[in-house]
Amino acid sequence: MSMLNEWQDYLPDFLDGLVVTLQLTGVSLLLGLPLGLALALAMTARRRAVRWPAILLVEVGRGAPALVVLYFVYYGLPQLSLTWSSFACAAIALAFTTSAYTADIFRAGINSIPVGHREACQALGLSHGKELRLVVLPQAIRVVVPPLVGFCILLYQGTSLAFAVSVPELLSRAYSQASITYQFTATLTLAGLVYGAISLAAVALMRARWPRRAPTVAGAALPPERPDRTNPSWETTSERRER
Repeated sequence: MSMLNEWQDYLPDFLDGLVVTLQLTGVSLLLGLPLGLALALAMTARRRAVRWPAILLVEVGRGAPALVVLYFVYYGLPQLSLTWSSFACAAIALAFTTSAYTADIFRAGINSIPVGHREACQALGLSHGKELRLVVLPQAIRVVVPPLVGFCILLYQGTSLAFAVSVPELLSRAYSQASITYQFTATLTLAGLVYGAISLAAVALMRARWPRRAPTVAGAALPPERPDRTNPSWETTSERRER
């Protein structure tokens, strides 16, 4: 019961940290998702001058650890006379990482569109912009929503890295309380439960909105029929000669 009493004392401060965590997640997605879509469109462009720089930027963003990017923005940009708050630096760093990872998700969704749909757009004389806006992107968005929701959950959990640059988010509040009371087990356990509760709620909402559908008989591939040896049409040439 003592741990429950401690949790009651910690919870108000933790909820304030949770608000900062959700704000950081929202700002990172607000900046990162449009940039990821732009990078995906650039990666699927026909011109190499557009495609290769976008691929390079995505590979750098995926290859660099998020904590390294965070430190680079927080400590490196002030040397270029660009000084922002810790929250802004964390949002910019996480937005860059978000754009790099979601670019591949968007590109996979765009490439999943059947070629015949694009050929039909060309046959109708639609411009490239209208083809993307009216045909390609509406179908691609429906494909990429589930993996994007999964990435949003990972980003929400990854905002704990902002603790390294003194952003007062959930993990920072938990560590501050633990430093005062020396109850690291109780505080970190409660922080983990709060992270887990939001993550599980997001997963439940996603499954309720986009349930997994079992393949139907009409859509499933049926096994090949076994040849009926009583029917002469199934006989091979060698069998006919022997007969």
